[in-house]
Amino acid sequence: MVGNDWVNSYLEAILAAEPKFGDSKSSLMLRERGHFNPSRYFVEEVITGFDETDLHRSWVQAAATRSPQDRNTRLENLCWRIWNLARQKKQIEGKNAKRVAKRNLLREKALKEVSADMSEDFSEGEKADVPGEIPTLSDGKTKGRMSRVSSVDVFENWFAQHKEKKLYIVLISLHGLIRGENMELGRDSDTGGQVKYVVELARALASMPGVYRVDLLTRQVTAPGVDSSYSEPTEMLNPLDTDNTEQEHGESSGAYIVRIPFGPKDKYVQKELLWPHIPEFVDRALERIMKTSKALDEEIGEGGQVWPVSIHGHYADAGDSAALLSGALNVPMVFTGHSLGRDKLEQLLKQGRPKEEINSNYKIMRRIEAEELCLDASEIVITSTRQEIEEQWNLYDGFDPVLERKLRARMKRGVSCLGRFMPRMVVIPPGMEFHHIVPHDVDGDGEGGRDGEDPQSPDPPIWSEIMRFFSNPRKPMILALARPDPKKNLVTLVKAFGECRPLRELANLTLIMGNRNDIDELSTTNASVLLSILKLIDKYDLYGQVAMPKHHKQSDVPEIYRLAAKTKGVFINPAFIEPFGLTLIEAGAHGLPTVATINGGPVDIHRVLDNGLLVDPHDQQAISDALLKLVSDKQLWTRCRQNGLKNIHLFSWPEHCKTYLARIASCKQRHPKWQRVEFENSDSDSPSDSLRDIHDISLNLKLSLDGEKSVDTNLDAEDITSERKAKLEKAISTMSQKKISTEKIDSKMPTLKRRKHIFVISVDCSTTSDLLSVVKTVIDVAGQSGSTGFILSTSMTISETHAALLSGGLKPQDFDAVICNSGSELYFTASPSEDKTVLPYTHDPDYHSHIEFRWGGENLRKTLIRWISSVEDKKKMKQGEVLSEDEASSTNFCLSFKVKDPSSIPPMKELRKLMRIQALRCNVVYCQNGARLNVIPVLASRSQALRYLLVRWGIDLSNMVVFVGDSGDTDYEGLLGGVHKTVILKGIANDLRELHGNRSYPMEDVTPLNSPNITEAEECGRDAIKTALEKLGINLLKA
Repeated sequence: MVGNDWVNSYLEAILAAEPKFGDSKSSLMLRERGHFNPSRYFVEEVITGFDETDLHRSWVQAAATRSPQDRNTRLENLCWRIWNLARQKKQIEGKNAKRVAKRNLLREKALKEVSADMSEDFSEGEKADVPGEIPTLSDGKTKGRMSRVSSVDVFENWFAQHKEKKLYIVLISLHGLIRGENMELGRDSDTGGQVKYVVELARALASMPGVYRVDLLTRQVTAPGVDSSYSEPTEMLNPLDTDNTEQEHGESSGAYIVRIPFGPKDKYVQKELLWPHIPEFVDRALERIMKTSKALDEEIGEGGQVWPVSIHGHYADAGDSAALLSGALNVPMVFTGHSLGRDKLEQLLKQGRPKEEINSNYKIMRRIEAEELCLDASEIVITSTRQEIEEQWNLYDGFDPVLERKLRARMKRGVSCLGRFMPRMVVIPPGMEFHHIVPHDVDGDGEGGRDGEDPQSPDPPIWSEIMRFFSNPRKPMILALARPDPKKNLVTLVKAFGECRPLRELANLTLIMGNRNDIDELSTTNASVLLSILKLIDKYDLYGQVAMPKHHKQSDVPEIYRLAAKTKGVFINPAFIEPFGLTLIEAGAHGLPTVATINGGPVDIHRVLDNGLLVDPHDQQAISDALLKLVSDKQLWTRCRQNGLKNIHLFSWPEHCKTYLARIASCKQRHPKWQRVEFENSDSDSPSDSLRDIHDISLNLKLSLDGEKSVDTNLDAEDITSERKAKLEKAISTMSQKKISTEKIDSKMPTLKRRKHIFVISVDCSTTSDLLSVVKTVIDVAGQSGSTGFILSTSMTISETHAALLSGGLKPQDFDAVICNSGSELYFTASPSEDKTVLPYTHDPDYHSHIEFRWGGENLRKTLIRWISSVEDKKKMKQGEVLSEDEASSTNFCLSFKVKDPSSIPPMKELRKLMRIQALRCNVVYCQNGARLNVIPVLASRSQALRYLLVRWGIDLSNMVVFVGDSGDTDYEGLLGGVHKTVILKGIANDLRELHGNRSYPMEDVTPLNSPNITEAEECGRDAIKTALEKLGINLLKA
């Protein structure tokens, strides 16, 4: 078995220690002679897919034991452990099968329900595009190639219509160390290919026509052992085009790395530990983007803020941040996973690793939830290959290829999708820079040189380093470039080469396997691969035919490709699975034909370049046959070389960016367009006199209706029908029935903007009396200075909140704003009206248009009602309903349900999964001690409402102090992090911890416990709260 030759070695030692099992010498060649060795077969089958580190360590100790008796005892123990692994493997396979079957059953059920809702068959003639393809605009000549070829026409058409457009694009990549020059790739596991990708993408996008500025947001790192360049707030990336772009656009044009400080200071944090600090990054990034938008408006002069055309998150941590920023700014989101958590989880589970251990090491469940949120919020998900869509994204609740095609077909026919949405999966392989590559001109004898190259110039040093291995260096070179990892399948390649005599006679083999000083210094896995290859070289007597240089520089890699092309060689990537295959593109750019695995990205690359052959990596004979065919057939070799050179430009960064921008152009631009709000003149120095009138404040219906006049080219845009407009108009009468004032109402907004401190009371209590007690205490602590404002944040409706305040002897005017229905409603308080039936609150005119993205509305309600029925059937309760719709508490953007017995309903994660499987995007919140279930828009929440105050009204988040209890509603975790201060009132809401009992990931994974912005008050008392505020640097006496 590949990568497990040490297993063979200790098995042979077992056979030598126990003669009755067979002669040890004869056992060495049993498999090679065609005989079946059941013992060896058993060991190999058992070990496959398991982490062998501990077992290998035991074998090393056994092999080093001098005493034969002790040695035999240890070897016997190893045999028992191998048997135990076999049992574990069968158990794991059974669990995996059950998990897959359960997931498939849920999806089948969801598809049936969706089909029933839509009540239309998906006929053959109505099929939409395969996920990841762009509708072909040409005459069919590009058939069979990757979708982005046709997207050039889309980009050209778009650019012709938007010549004067100056786009602002935001990219986010949080982990690792990012800088524009001298990137430290490989410094650690977080600083790898993604760093290079995002920097080159930013630089390439900034060079495209129509793009004015690109900001790449990352973490600012100031830590011992880390270069000071990573602490610079801003770094301008050198443009690809050296023309005078600065003179054309001004100082702010181009691409920039913007480093945002968040998380522990003076410490480099690995990506698994960044999760608790994501909210802080979001808040600081939000402030930075808004400042940049205003500055760009002043520079470009378009008469309004220049909002980002998209926010693009890279990897799960940045995707989670991009989703929150997208919701706060109401701009389209794009996501690239790079690698996915569910796929990694599946692989680790197959190795027999306990799920608890996996989550502890990798915080994998938090990562998966972030990726699910990205599916909820993204307009576009960019992948490198179709394999990533079909085999990796297909593992997620929020994406199903069958349902995606069904929805796509309905949208192309102009049929309503009934509130269901899927992100657009687009295959856009990473770009490359080819301007520095000049392919070798190869003559008929295999000799050649580059155009303009001096024939007398010395060969690159790496050539002689490789050539010294060969007895006949003029033979074609078979080149493999990969680290010595079992997954790269290099051992099978060497076996294929060694066992094919014609191939050995025609070609040499070069293996570039990283850098090493001593094999013993390598990891166990890498060392075992290298040792296996060395044994095979000796076994097949490949001396003089295989090169394995110990060292090479990154700058040597192009010269290695050149050498292989000069000898009319072949490049091979025989990996078992290759997510993308960048080396295949590099080889093609140098005119080198390729042989590649049929599993993963190489299939897409081959479809475009058509410069080689695909093989099954498990089929040793197929590998040797493909290599022999390319090496021996000179006409085939030449044709593959020419095809590669002709088509390689399709993988350039300009081509990547054309497809990228064409996709962004198809998104519905939903930038904030605030209603005009006029305030009456007042004395700005007097907070008590600063109440002003707001004119034309209602439910933002005008914006919602008028905003649909523009042409919408986004396939995922919300369906606007007469039914939808009727509901919006109905909201006006609903508002009037509730007697909430909407015209000429004194508003606290100007006062709120000038508060020195804003206390946000977000304490979730089981009883109204407990909540009122907390509210009175916090107000009492603040005193009557007028410099402190108050916002009440709750899951109750506005009418329930108003009644609660009056019952406790409090006035609505004690608060500047009220956040209701778990963050789906935002009101500002106003002066009492002479009409006592009118509630003294003003609804924010723009809030609903800001949070309505992908809101399912009535169709979501129907699905929830059906779910309620299924829950009742499962519980078989005869004493009334488990849940019931609470129409009195429901609003246009909050569906409320009463819960009879919280212990009888599934946890929040199960309901969230149900919604995602059905492509209904929403935020589910269990509140009021589990007695109520609020379902609100996917990007709405109490924490997002605070960010809206920054975006819409310029309220400084750092001036806010959020008061919470020991626990709270299921949206509790979102209130803890950020740039605002947080006071946790100990002893309050302890009884709500049960709501968080069945979480996908522990609260500790997302709570910034050591943050200087979070403190605890020992009790909900005046002195304890004052002490807590002083710890946060807030002295109310000086205020």
